[in-house]
Amino acid sequence: MKVIHLISGGDSGGAKTHVLSLLQNLNKSITAQLVCFRDGPFADEARALGIPTMICGGNNVLRIRRQLTDYIRQGGYQVIHCHGSRANMIGAMLRSSTGIPVVTTVHSDNKLDYMGRPFSRLTFGTINAAALRMLDYYIGVSDAMVDLLISRGFAPDRFYAIYNGIDFTPAPDQGDRIAYLRDLGADVDEDSVVVGIAARLNPVKDMSTLIRGFAAAYANCPRLRLVIAGDGEEREKLGNLAEELGVEQQVTFAGWISGGMDRFYNALDINALTSLSETFPYALTEGARFHLATVATAVGGIPYLIDSGVNGYLFQPGDWETLGEHLATLGNDDALRRQMGEKMYQKASTQFSIQHTVDTQLHIYQEIIRRHNRPKRSRDGVVICGAYGRGNAGDDAILEAILQEMRAIDRDMPVVVLSKDPASTRLAYRVRSVARFNVPAWSRAMRRSVLYINGGGSLIQDVTSRRSLWFYLHNIRAAKRAGCQVQMYGCGIGPVTRKSHRALAARVLNANVDVITLREPDSREELRAMGVDTPRILLTADPALTLEKATADETDSVMLRAGIPPQGRYICFALRQWKGFEEKAPLFGAAAKYAYETYGLTPVFVSVEKGQDLAAHRLAAKDLAVPHYFLDDSGRAGTIIGALSRMEVVVSMRLHALIFAAGQGIPLAGVVYDPKVSSFLKYIGQDLFVDLSALTEERLKAMIDSAVDQNRNPEAQAAAVSRLQEMEQRNVAVARELLGISE
Repeated sequence: MKVIHLISGGDSGGAKTHVLSLLQNLNKSITAQLVCFRDGPFADEARALGIPTMICGGNNVLRIRRQLTDYIRQGGYQVIHCHGSRANMIGAMLRSSTGIPVVTTVHSDNKLDYMGRPFSRLTFGTINAAALRMLDYYIGVSDAMVDLLISRGFAPDRFYAIYNGIDFTPAPDQGDRIAYLRDLGADVDEDSVVVGIAARLNPVKDMSTLIRGFAAAYANCPRLRLVIAGDGEEREKLGNLAEELGVEQQVTFAGWISGGMDRFYNALDINALTSLSETFPYALTEGARFHLATVATAVGGIPYLIDSGVNGYLFQPGDWETLGEHLATLGNDDALRRQMGEKMYQKASTQFSIQHTVDTQLHIYQEIIRRHNRPKRSRDGVVICGAYGRGNAGDDAILEAILQEMRAIDRDMPVVVLSKDPASTRLAYRVRSVARFNVPAWSRAMRRSVLYINGGGSLIQDVTSRRSLWFYLHNIRAAKRAGCQVQMYGCGIGPVTRKSHRALAARVLNANVDVITLREPDSREELRAMGVDTPRILLTADPALTLEKATADETDSVMLRAGIPPQGRYICFALRQWKGFEEKAPLFGAAAKYAYETYGLTPVFVSVEKGQDLAAHRLAAKDLAVPHYFLDDSGRAGTIIGALSRMEVVVSMRLHALIFAAGQGIPLAGVVYDPKVSSFLKYIGQDLFVDLSALTEERLKAMIDSAVDQNRNPEAQAAAVSRLQEMEQRNVAVARELLGISE
């Protein structure tokens, strides 16, 4: 593989470190040629590292374009990789003249690159903004950077994320840390707990928050000391603040550290970062190399490294009170500090090493080349329509599962999702998305696609809304008229209550659907009763059964943010507002108390629909006198599944809480507000359910007794779920067949 990298040659800081370390290591396995548009220290350092480097200077961009076009063609390069505004401009010009794909790494927010320089912003900033739109692919130096650009209208399926990696080879012995700190001017002894930061002293690093937080922490933990490595325009202001807060003796301004940073990080106990804005700072991974517990602002890509409460702490920019609490906690608990430092090292060394960065970059190149060489087709890809973008974890889990399965069929094919909130769908799944009522947009997508998927869930029903039934039926008809194959994917059917609606649904489905795959047998009977007999109908399972739970650390972090100790013994209640619920709500509170007092299970009320289910949970727990928790925001499907996997019993009205828990082998008790709940439970051989209207305290307690007893013998449910997961693959087989793609 041969890749040519373009860069101005005057870069410094994180971008310089990233490019040079990346190219040095890439050249061990591929040809990565560096082209600088000026000579100087950057190019000199590249040559010293053994990176093949060429200077292509001057201001005549047309001459540079001709020169590089010839060089790229003669050299057989396969990808042009740009870094920075000048490189982006040249890369955009080379795109047409070379015919090879052009990718850029976005190291910083291009709207902030020329702050304080209005002329440069007007000229270079405008040119860069235009050039960026003309390139083929984009690499953000964190997922947060990718999200930022997607939110600005860049195509979400043209992005990759890469993180700054470092060499985690163990550092040699760094000598006496106390002597080193005293040489820096710090007032320390063997009992001191040293907080450190290495950063420029400018407003974006927000050192004022660090000093305020440290002062608050010092009041509760006199062992703490703070050492600041760096200099800048705020030095005097920060010194005055330390004096004002009475911690001038405990805060050391060490200035710029010479001779490398290893001795500095080796001397610390806690690594801190208080920036208002970051992409993905090297300072955190450099600290992780020395097993440092870390406290940092939740900005940029930092939350992808720190699982708060597990391997460090996160706080919001400017929140010095929370920072102070975290520093005091770490200062007063040596074991916790060491544990978090070790966890930080484990994650960083596996996921944020230079080798991981290089492997990721190589994978990106391979994918770009493959996508560039993909045959052009008049019709290609899939349109997926469902109840997405409404904040319902169950519906969004279906989308996540379907997308996962489509990418398994063909990872490069275009996918368009119809969503109530296309902006959030684009960000969450890095997929093209249009608004449900943007008729021109989804009509164009249908005319270009091979397959239309009516995406899971119970979409063909008129209980919650007759308008939604009309919408989905209309789109099915529109997709078939646009020339798409049509699949209803792992779905449920009904209830469809009105006679006219049943006739309409039967007419539309018979005329326009090729295959219907169903998640349970009751839906097959409902289709037969409605008179739907033309499409091929197969019994499969819900796509969400295939989703994996998040890592243990991610799950711990979600639970800790909600104040839930990760290792407790819990019973989950996943409830929702429904007709008759208010009358029955006290029964769930009584059952929660019973589970706690009888089995030692602490109740956790888990929301499947964020913001909507909390009212039902608070009503159920209104008079609950035993310890209990609310988990209203558990993130995406993986972390919800992870949280449910920590439960010993799940009592649920919500279908997807039952599906998620069943996939983890957790004993279930269902409260049925809709036939889809009982249909699923019967499908997996589970008889612990009762209609909401017939619910009594005694019945609920009896189901909990039985579920607890099942916990001692979960093999039958696990076998049923395994069978369903195998059956779910029929959804994929049908989609592959309709797309015309062989295995």
